[in-house]
Amino acid sequence: MTSPDPQNAPVVPGMFQLELVPVPVSDIDRAKTFYSERAGFHVDVDVTPADGVRIVQLTPPGSACSITLAAGIPWLDMPAGTLRGLHLVVADIEAARATLIGRGVEVGPVQDMGGVFYASFADPDGNTWTLQHMPWRTGSPQSG
Repeated sequence: MTSPDPQNAPVVPGMFQLELVPVPVSDIDRAKTFYSERAGFHVDVDVTPADGVRIVQLTPPGSACSITLAAGIPWLDMPAGTLRGLHLVVADIEAARATLIGRGVEVGPVQDMGGVFYASFADPDGNTWTLQHMPWRTGSPQSG
């Protein structure tokens, strides 16, 4: 039996599923390239449903939550680069960090914050992201 796709799983009463986070950017094409080619996110959608409107949705590897880059939607307008500290939880922070660095992303050093490990990076607009590793969630030790 195959596992259901979490992105197509039913939403049942009482659930509040976080599935999409708007990321404010100044140049959608530049951001799309960064997230898809450098950060390794999958491009799910790139549409222009109306004049002056563009929506790009990308999903980090293995995630049930995606990001959206949007233009022409007033209720999503935010100053570019103002999103801070989105977390990407990983099983091996050193491997994840090395993968991003290998793709040209500048990633800070791994920091041990009391047994939880972090390494940060930013997109071209300055929105910040944090790799997070919690060893007890993966069953693997972390050298940090």
